[in-house]
Amino acid sequence: MTTPTGRRTPRADCIADSAGGITFDMAGIAAPAAAFVLRRRGGTGAGDTVRLPLTPAGGEHSRAVLPSTVELAEGYWDAYTDDGVAIEPGIRDLRALLGRVPEAGRVAVRVPCPTADGRLAVRCWLREPHAEAGDIGFEPGACTVEGVLYGAVPGEGAVAEARLGGTVHQVPVTTEGGGFAFTLPYEVLAEQPVGKEQLWTLWLRPAKGAEAVRISRVLDDVWDRSGVYVYPAHTAEGYRAAPCYTAANDLCVRMTPTA
Repeated sequence: MTTPTGRRTPRADCIADSAGGITFDMAGIAAPAAAFVLRRRGGTGAGDTVRLPLTPAGGEHSRAVLPSTVELAEGYWDAYTDDGVAIEPGIRDLRALLGRVPEAGRVAVRVPCPTADGRLAVRCWLREPHAEAGDIGFEPGACTVEGVLYGAVPGEGAVAEARLGGTVHQVPVTTEGGGFAFTLPYEVLAEQPVGKEQLWTLWLRPAKGAEAVRISRVLDDVWDRSGVYVYPAHTAEGYRAAPCYTAANDLCVRMTPTA
């Protein structure tokens, strides 16, 4: 057994820093050569496991550090001891993630979080470029979205896109520096009858001919907005519409039939 001694169930306190690093503190003294292991959920490749050395941290504690320079692919990374025991989340200090402004073009976000069954994981995003959603407002029959584009600069011909399968609706975008804003009328999404629930994904095309960028909100300490951010719905003939976030924090508009 190479886990810290003195605890029946391993537990780690987490401190996140604004650069993307995370410190994991565990009660107990780790055995020599012990490691804190992160495994990407669903991953099978060599790069889907990261081993972090556990070192003495004073008193009866051991510490592992995930540097910001270690790249983690998008997704959930579950935490284990090096003999395969799942680690539980302790205190999570995520204050440094609030109000974060990326300095480079690539946006790398790591948020320590509890899983549904009470284990510790790290939710990671890796985007370049990245369209960060900001304030969402409402007008009669429409929603307005403001945000900031990182890793690119909005230019001539910028548009926002609402996508559902092969259907794409574009609306004009206003830009200022890296900021963008647009208004999306719900009626354009309801041109065909809404016979079942639809989830329209929202994208920003920064300029004419540029690749579209998914609009998401990841620059804080919320790892799953889907059940937390609830917005007012607009009801019209045959449908109800409201902005929403997915479990991956991607911004969408949900359309549901009213009949």
